[in-house]
Amino acid sequence: MPKVGLVSLGCPKNLVDSEVMLGALVRQGHEITADASQADIIIVNTCSFIGPAKQESIDTILEMAEHKRRGTAKRLVVAGCLVERYRSQILEEIPEVDYVMGTNELERVGEACQLSNGARQSVLPSSPYLYQEFTPRIISSPPGSAYIKIAEGCDHTCSFCVIPQMRGRFRSRRFASVVREAGDLVARGARELVLVGQDNTSYGEDLGLRDGLARLLRELAQIPGLIWLRFLYCYPNRVTDALIEVVAESPRVAKYFDIPLQHAAAPVLKSMRRGSSGKHFLKLLEKIRSAIPGVTLRTSLITGFPGETEEDFRVLLDFVEEAQFDRLGVFRYSNEETAASFRLPNLVPARISHQRRRKILALQRRISRRKLKALVGKRLPVLVEGPAAETDLVLKGRLESQAPEVDGNVFINDCNGSSPQPGEFRWATITASSDFDVVARLEVERFGDPLPEARRITASGLVRIQPAAVLSSGDALPHL
Repeated sequence: MPKVGLVSLGCPKNLVDSEVMLGALVRQGHEITADASQADIIIVNTCSFIGPAKQESIDTILEMAEHKRRGTAKRLVVAGCLVERYRSQILEEIPEVDYVMGTNELERVGEACQLSNGARQSVLPSSPYLYQEFTPRIISSPPGSAYIKIAEGCDHTCSFCVIPQMRGRFRSRRFASVVREAGDLVARGARELVLVGQDNTSYGEDLGLRDGLARLLRELAQIPGLIWLRFLYCYPNRVTDALIEVVAESPRVAKYFDIPLQHAAAPVLKSMRRGSSGKHFLKLLEKIRSAIPGVTLRTSLITGFPGETEEDFRVLLDFVEEAQFDRLGVFRYSNEETAASFRLPNLVPARISHQRRRKILALQRRISRRKLKALVGKRLPVLVEGPAAETDLVLKGRLESQAPEVDGNVFINDCNGSSPQPGEFRWATITASSDFDVVARLEVERFGDPLPEARRITASGLVRIQPAAVLSSGDALPHL
């Protein structure tokens, strides 16, 4: 069978789609290669949420097309969100692309990778797609951690967002399906599960479940062997008392809330079709902190939204100072042609939007530096992820307060004479801190139960996994 290499761009939700495609290909007998020059077939799973993501996707497609021009690759497949928005343009303007498939066509990946297939896209209509527990997946996240997509699509009408156009209406996975997949992942070696979806806090509403996310967390928290259960992407007006309660009461649920607020000035939020105000958000944050001492709060913000005045930005800056977020990402407004906000007047010049972003990041850097400095000397559990390629230190890992890919790292410079394995939980003492990362010394004592004998299948064959989200420096792509 032909060798396949895959490049996955964008958010963790897109990464799960890549893992599903790889799972289907492996089941069909394809070999996965990590070397693009050795791949017979290259798949690029794209992101197109905002301008920089679109450009990265296009650049990556052209980069992979070079392998086809040199004759090493025989087929180039483009998948994902970029196809949903620009299917015809991709086919017309990039002749090296042999096949395109959108977000609802993952099950056609085998057809897309047939070398004898002369078609450049399927002629069959596609229905809204969402994988289930029996769907094969190749887990590509670091050992010890795995994502679970619990829902797809979005029903919110935020004026800046094009996700509903690419992903469709909101739809939840069946409760039992998620529970079974979670149990299987833990049995295969995952000690941390990260629940993702466009709006996790709406989980179960379409199934008739009240407080569906809270109920799901309570059920998953009972899985033996699970140490951390994390959920991302909370819509602010959907954070219920039941959700706060389950995070406060369940030892395995990470004391962590990711609530993208986007702004704090009421006029801007109204124009974004988000509503509310910074004052209301501060009450929500205080409610969470009162119920869960030591909770980690993360948000993402937009600068330069059409009509954002200097007064609006001052309100946002004052809000960040008062809110004292543990983690914060900022991105400049991207004027997407199919978004409702594209028609709004009073565009903010890019230079001003960039300056405002830098001011927020400078403020958050000071806040983060102070908060991380307070951790020095504390003894905390750490998930060891593997070698620290970014530095000369031995290993890197994460604290409970650090979600994968977006929140910085624990850099380990002393293993106390031991040889910890990736995916292992250990106690560690924090010895130093910087703006967004900490340094730690591992203790001999393990945290949690020993790792089970795992049948874990990893995607070491990925050409490249390049998440859009980065450290708390603010370069992370937004999420709802």
